[in-house]
Amino acid sequence: MNNLRLGELLKELRGDEGLRDAAKRMNITYSYLAMLERGKDRHTGNTIKPTPETLLQIANAYKYDYFKLIEVAGFSDDPFYNPVLKEPFAHNPTLQQWYKSLPYCNEQDV
Repeated sequence: MNNLRLGELLKELRGDEGLRDAAKRMNITYSYLAMLERGKDRHTGNTIKPTPETLLQIANAYKYDYFKLIEVAGFSDDPFYNPVLKEPFAHNPTLQQWYKSLPYCNEQDV
């Protein structure tokens, strides 16, 4: 996970808006948003790993693409964060398209 890059992006997206105001729009605490922007918990020094729900709240608040946000956070290859990977043949679009078309094909075509 690339916490530094995520933190930098969050700061950039927040712009001149106050930390408390931005956090309120996301329905998270301002201290948690500050930790996300730093990439670490300042008390423990541990890396902060936001949940998919938190990333979605952030994406919605900033009107930013959720999938770009999970990519920047380093989660794009994690099915827990990227729902596209939960689908069959996620890494092969051609095979995935074929698989999704099966219910609409007659038996002879299959």
